[in-house]
Amino acid sequence: MMLPLTSCKLQVGCPKLSAAKLQPATCNLQPAPRAAFSLVEVLVVVSLLALIVLALMDVFSSTQRAFRASVTQSDVLEGSRAAMELITSDLRGMTPSYGTNQPGVVNFGAVNFFTYANGYAYAPLEQSLPGGSIRRTNLLNYFFVLGRENTQWVGNGYIVDTTSTSPLYPLYRFHRTQNISQPPRQLFDLFLFEIQQAQWTNMSHVLDGVVHLVVRPFDPNGIWLTNGYSKFMTPPRNAYFDVPFQGEMNCYFYGNAIPAAVELQLGVIEDRALARAESLPNNVPAAPPNDRRSLYLAGQSGAVHIFRQQVNIQNVDRSAYQ
Repeated sequence: MMLPLTSCKLQVGCPKLSAAKLQPATCNLQPAPRAAFSLVEVLVVVSLLALIVLALMDVFSSTQRAFRASVTQSDVLEGSRAAMELITSDLRGMTPSYGTNQPGVVNFGAVNFFTYANGYAYAPLEQSLPGGSIRRTNLLNYFFVLGRENTQWVGNGYIVDTTSTSPLYPLYRFHRTQNISQPPRQLFDLFLFEIQQAQWTNMSHVLDGVVHLVVRPFDPNGIWLTNGYSKFMTPPRNAYFDVPFQGEMNCYFYGNAIPAAVELQLGVIEDRALARAESLPNNVPAAPPNDRRSLYLAGQSGAVHIFRQQVNIQNVDRSAYQ
């Protein structure tokens, strides 16, 4: 019986011995020792794997946050730009009524353009700007524009419902038409009536989260029309300026007077910040602006997107400024 050479060792006693006298030695069947990881090495590997997993999770979380922010900004930009286009389209169609009016009297005839700061009915939202102690005051004006399409007067108006708790700061659009044989003053009166009666369902819901809405009228030379504008201080100039609020004008234009240009400012808060604010209780622990909702929004200036556009009015009658 032959033994495998891999498992046995042949002992050679003397080089003079012949191959026939060679005898196999006793087989060594003990396994060879194997190398293994120490406990320290295992702990080091586990620690390195944990650090790699944490780094990957942080990268994934950052990518997800950036993606959500991009989607949110896209939604805000899309809705806000659509609202800006709608408002600017109504402003461009502004037309003088050329109605008879009693100069210098508030109870005048048809209103061509009207803007009023709604700050007396609610507490304006103040927000601290990042990187400093400067605070920004968001104002909400409501305004009316008279236009004309063929044989019809068109009345368009915009207002933010500051009393709504869900949704917050919804923007509504008033739109009515009537035949030119009827006095256009009725459109402005109906606009004010629906606001006073809070008939929001009679208006079109445009956008939520509008925390800033300002309209500023300008003359043909690009000068902001305020109560210090000398040409409009004395009748029969067909405009009336009320006491300003937070630097913004409250004014009526009638007769042949309309602004030559209008600056529109629109501030919209992001959806996530708006949803978070809606989940917080208002009037707790105090009334606005010291409630939880207002205090939260006061620190969200970075989530507010401001849109600004200058709109030229094509139907301006320059004789009103001479």
